[in-house]
This record gives sequence, structure tokens and C-alpha cells, in this order.
Amino acid sequence: MIFLDEYASNLNAKVNARKSEMMKDDNSHYLIYRVLGVPFEEGALIDVYQNTGRFLYKYAGSFLEEAATMCMFFANSSGGKTIVENTEGTKPKTFEIDFLNGNDAVELKWRDATTDGDHITKEHTRVKVIKGHGHVPVRVMFYYPLREQAIKIQNTLKTLYAGVGGEYYAGDDAWDYLKKVSGYDLKAILTEIAEAKDSESSHD
Repeated sequence: MIFLDEYASNLNAKVNARKSEMMKDDNSHYLIYRVLGVPFEEGALIDVYQNTGRFLYKYAGSFLEEAATMCMFFANSSGGKTIVENTEGTKPKTFEIDFLNGNDAVELKWRDATTDGDHITKEHTRVKVIKGHGHVPVRVMFYYPLREQAIKIQNTLKTLYAGVGGEYYAGDDAWDYLKKVSGYDLKAILTEIAEAKDSESSHD
């Protein structure tokens, strides 16, 4: 994957830049950490991981979604991102389909950990709009959220998709769906890359 090195390089640059910024931060709030039983050094590490973790989460999601999109594009070069008008309301004016694969309007998500009830309302509208445009809504989410409330949201969305004749795939089912429609076993490819990087690291 040509773009893998670009993602890794950009992530590393962002993380290093944030760490440099944090060296100049006012750390007086560590007093409260210490009052709560968290030593200064541990509090500093927590702040670093909390700040840089947001970059990792963002880049991991973007990378996986782009990789999945490329698999689908290699299998169907006439497909791709598509914008449809919101025929159910005014906000937002349009909805984006990540990949229109024939008549299947595929939404690719690496993980959706939202616990916001408004998310269901927006997704309900989105699915109705896509259905109204004559497409089949398909949700593909590679990693399931871990928190109870977020899992409840996903269960509701699964029911929502089924209710309009759509399709919902999560976890192993998502990887299997991508392999079936594209012919590429992306999980196996990424596992091979990860193991190669692990091996490189162990020899450093």
C-alpha cells in the first residue's frame, strides 16, 4: 500500500510536534493529579498519551477507511464517493456515500463509538434519504465499540438498516463483506504488514 508510509510519516510528525508543544505547557494542574494519588511522572505520561492518542485514533480510522475504499475501487473502478441531496430536511443539505458500488450505498467506518442519541436521528434520516434515491444502504464497520451505551446505539442502527431493507456488517462480518465484494482479504494483508513491522522492531 503506497499510501501507508505517508500515513505513518504524517502521524509521527503530528505526534512529535505535539510532544514538543507539551514540553512548554504549564503543568501546574499536576498538583490535582498528585492530590488524587497520581504521581507527577505518571500524570505527565497520561497527558502525553491522551494528547497523542487522538492523532492515532484519527489516522488509524482514516487509513483503514481509505484502504477499504481502494479495495472496492480496484474491484469496481466505476464506483466511488457520491453525494445525494437531503430530501427529508434541510440539515444537512446533502449526504455523502463513501462508495456507491452498483446500487449499494456503502458507508465505511473503522469504528463508531458514539453515544450521542442525535446520531441515531441523523443516521435514520441519512438511511431514508439514500433509500429514497433508490439505493440500498449498507453499513460496514470493522471494529465494534466497547462501551455499553455505544453498543446500544449500534444495535439500534442495525435494526434501522434492516427496517429499510439495508445491510449492516460489523466486526468479522465487515471484513468478510469487503472480501466478498472486492476479492481482497484486507485483514490478512494488514496482518501481514503488522507482523512484518513487529519483526523489524524486535530486531532494532
